[in-house]
Amino acid sequence: MRVVMFGYQTWGHRTLRALLDSEHVEVAMVVTHPRSEHAYERILADSVEDLAKENGVEAVLAQRPDDALVDRLREAAPDLIVANNWRTWLPPEVYTLPTHGTLNVHDSLLPAYAGFSPIIWALINGESEVGVTAHMMNEELDAGPIVGQKSVTVGPRDTAIDLVHATVDLIEPLVAEALEFIASGRTDWTPQDRSKASFFHKRSLEDSRIDWTWPADDLDRLVRALADPYPNAYTYYKGERIHIIEASVSDGRYGGTPGRIFYPEGKGVVIVAGADARFGRNHGLRIERVRTDDGTEYAGTEFFTSMGGYLTSHP
Repeated sequence: MRVVMFGYQTWGHRTLRALLDSEHVEVAMVVTHPRSEHAYERILADSVEDLAKENGVEAVLAQRPDDALVDRLREAAPDLIVANNWRTWLPPEVYTLPTHGTLNVHDSLLPAYAGFSPIIWALINGESEVGVTAHMMNEELDAGPIVGQKSVTVGPRDTAIDLVHATVDLIEPLVAEALEFIASGRTDWTPQDRSKASFFHKRSLEDSRIDWTWPADDLDRLVRALADPYPNAYTYYKGERIHIIEASVSDGRYGGTPGRIFYPEGKGVVIVAGADARFGRNHGLRIERVRTDDGTEYAGTEFFTSMGGYLTSHP
């Protein structure tokens, strides 16, 4: 099969490696985005363009498919398009062009967590597993029939970057398996159960702001979901923003007002958490390490030298 790949960063890089290693395909062309200095796009930024050139494959840089690119695709005459981490909409004249259609690789267990930042959202929401789905594209984003899936278990102290690395390692075996199925002539793909679908938006700075009315378990997962190298969860102390680098759920239960800097415990300082904290039945969030906006890091017990006062969502 002649294949054109649309992809970017490490996700696209691993997909291209699988295509190059496959006995079933000839990679006719690769389409990738230009390099970006955006914070999220500097994370896991293996170059699809470089890998293509190293293997004698034409690499086209584009932000979105324009008429000229569509003409080039027609000239390439692919039997299959494979996409992974392509950041803009692929129109019907692209994804329906090949004989076998377009295989998209998405880093969630569809139909859940369609859209953007699925690993981060899944960790925040306490999912027990995450994974990668290969599906055939149709007119709705991340909604086409499923060709295959692979998953990993979420560990009790996993961060988002731990899970990203784990799921990235699933891409090559999943793509290899999907290519085997397609090359064999199979088309008996599994329709998605749309009653179980969820669709998440791109993350922004606002989504990293800590709300101390959340339960401590949820805040602990938020901090781990936004651990380095992602933009960290943040709060305000005496009007200044601080980033929470490490935290965990307290051993003890603490009552009072959400956000209160309350009590030293273990290697950190406990902050009262939860909308119903006034009843005294909640665990708090034990802050163990913080970073100020100037990049200086402190142990929680070093930064909060006296108890009292509040951490707030806004200055």
